[in-house]
Amino acid sequence: MTTIGLTRQEQQWLENARQMGREAGEVLKSYFRRRDLDIEDKGSAFDIVTEADKGSERIILGHLHDRYPDDAVLSEESGDDHRRARCQWVIDPLDGTVNYSAGIATYCISIGLKVDGETVMGYVYAPTLDEEFWAVKGKGAFGPQGRLQVKGTTELQRAVVSTGFPYDKATNPDNNLDRVGRIMPRVRGLRRLGSAAMDLCYVAAGWLDGYWELNLKEWDACAGELIAREAGAVVTRYRNDHGICILAACPGIATRLLELVE
Repeated sequence: MTTIGLTRQEQQWLENARQMGREAGEVLKSYFRRRDLDIEDKGSAFDIVTEADKGSERIILGHLHDRYPDDAVLSEESGDDHRRARCQWVIDPLDGTVNYSAGIATYCISIGLKVDGETVMGYVYAPTLDEEFWAVKGKGAFGPQGRLQVKGTTELQRAVVSTGFPYDKATNPDNNLDRVGRIMPRVRGLRRLGSAAMDLCYVAAGWLDGYWELNLKEWDACAGELIAREAGAVVTRYRNDHGICILAACPGIATRLLELVE
C-alpha cells in the first residue's frame, strides 16, 4: 500500500481502514457461496441483509470502538449513532449484498472517513477478487496496479458505462429505466455491476468510462466518490430529491452523460 506523502495521521487512518477491511473480508469470504447463508428482507425482497453483512460490520465496529471511541459512525446495518464529533466513519460492511447472496463475486467493503463533514479518506476492498482501492484527499488514488487515473475517452460511442437501479424500482416510476433507454444506444457498452463502491472505483481505475445511479445512501458513495475524484473523474451529486443521485465520469464525456441522466 502506497503511503508516501501522507501525514502520520493520514497513514494511520489508512492502515487502520485496511486492517478493518481485510479482517472483515475474511468473514465475508467464509460465508461466500454457502447454501445455508441466512438472508433476511429489509422491507422488500429487493433490499436484503445477510448474516455475513452483520458479521463484517461487527468486526469493523469493534475496531472503531477500540481505536476511535470518540468518533461518530454511520453504518448501513447499525445506522447513525448521532454522536457529535469532528470525525465520522462511514461504513458499508457489504456493498453488493444481492450479488453476494447469489454467489457473484462483485461485492466489497467500503470505509470512508469524514472530518468536519468532508471526506478525507476512502478505502474499498473486494475480498474474493483481492482488490484494494484507496485515496486520501489531495494525495491521489491508488489501486491494484498502482496510482489510479481515469481514461481519456471523449466520445460516448467509445465509452463503457455502468449504472444501477433503486430498491423501489417496482413501485416508483423514477426507476432509471428511461435513462438506460436514452444512453444504451449511444455508448459502446452498458454494465450493471451491482456495487456502487466498485462502480466508482472502476471509473477511477479507467476500467469504466462513467457511472450513474439514483437513490444511493451515504455509505454506498462516501469512499468510492473520493477515490474517483482523486483519480481525476468528474463526480457530481446531480439531484437531491431521490436519495443520493451520483454521476462519475472521465472529463471528456461527463457533460454529455450528465445531460442524458438529469
